[in-house]
Amino acid sequence: MVRRVWFLMMVCLAALAVGVAGVSALEIGEKGPDFTLAGTDGRVYSLATFKDAKAVVVVFTCNHCPVAQAYERRFVDLTESYKEKGVAVVAISSNDPETVPQDSFENMLRQAKGKKYPHPYLFDPDQTAAKAYAATCTPHVFVLDEKRKLAYKGAVDDNDNAGRVKEHWLKNALDALLGGKTPERAVTRERGCSIKWKRK
Repeated sequence: MVRRVWFLMMVCLAALAVGVAGVSALEIGEKGPDFTLAGTDGRVYSLATFKDAKAVVVVFTCNHCPVAQAYERRFVDLTESYKEKGVAVVAISSNDPETVPQDSFENMLRQAKGKKYPHPYLFDPDQTAAKAYAATCTPHVFVLDEKRKLAYKGAVDDNDNAGRVKEHWLKNALDALLGGKTPERAVTRERGCSIKWKRK
């Protein structure tokens, strides 16, 4: 089982080199692209939904990826611990369900209910949000500041094993923004399973 998980992770990481054809990377300081997406809670969300937030964490994730699964608890904890500080967390799944049935909206509904997500879990059926952010993998994190400009992008931290984390990049970026400062490290290398794009 361990070998299988490591094999899947290596395949996912290798796929990141492919990238999103014809899509320019979102650069630090650029305005975060808006979206209008349905959530598993029956609501429709856009950046305006979080208009009062001091920062918005947009994370592209999914159900099936072992790397995304390893970070589920950390996103739940982050949402709960930073909510009172004015930070909103929103998760988006952009995987093509025809390629990965486990990532269908129906399965997203089950996942969100079963895991009791405290943050919105949105479905990006035509993958426009993922393309707008130039997201490549799950999880891939983008932090928007109070003016909704990109302040951080990349990985959550430096280790899939929560007990071995030494660098808390996402938390450091949020703490810097909340303190009125610029994140010391604004870009890190994202890692995870490649987003499953629709077949042309």
